[in-house]
Amino acid sequence: MSRIKASSTVRIVIDAAPGADLHPGLDLANSRLAVPGQPPLDLLDSPAAAGRWLIDRGLAPADAVLHEVCAGRLRALRSQIRELFTAYVGEVAPPPEALAAVNAAMTRVPTAAELRWDASRGLHRATPHPTDQVVDRALGVLAADVADLLTSADASRLAACDSHPCVRFLLRSGRRQWCSIRCGDRARAARAYARRTQ
Repeated sequence: MSRIKASSTVRIVIDAAPGADLHPGLDLANSRLAVPGQPPLDLLDSPAAAGRWLIDRGLAPADAVLHEVCAGRLRALRSQIRELFTAYVGEVAPPPEALAAVNAAMTRVPTAAELRWDASRGLHRATPHPTDQVVDRALGVLAADVADLLTSADASRLAACDSHPCVRFLLRSGRRQWCSIRCGDRARAARAYARRTQ
């Protein structure tokens, strides 16, 4: 299970939710956290943080530099993915704008590597990654992963963490309804407190 270092100013290490290591779209949905006793924590709160998030997951080259417009697009896709997950878990129809956002992200990316030539390599296939396409490619990969997740056998395991105030999603394993040991402990403590005070 991977671990998330929340930020350079807040020193919190949080285990990635179950399934986030398999589904980068789930990991993106969980990149905004509710930490008890603190303001919400956004792992994509700046262009530098969003760039690091993409680089750490192999979705952008190591030298990628994002601008605010790119970070904003990543945060906007995250919001739409969260809407889709919330609708799926709540067993309601997904918002049309969320479906449109995921489909737009998938179709904006070229699906085939171009045929290129240069003197040193000769004919070869390569996917272009100019600066303006780095984010398009990452968004396309994330959106395709979300589409795959929601139409696969794993979809039946998608759940919202059952510990208030957590806002993360997970792939359930057995009866587990929490995204982390910390959330499970908090939920059990809240139930025990409620039983004692009734």
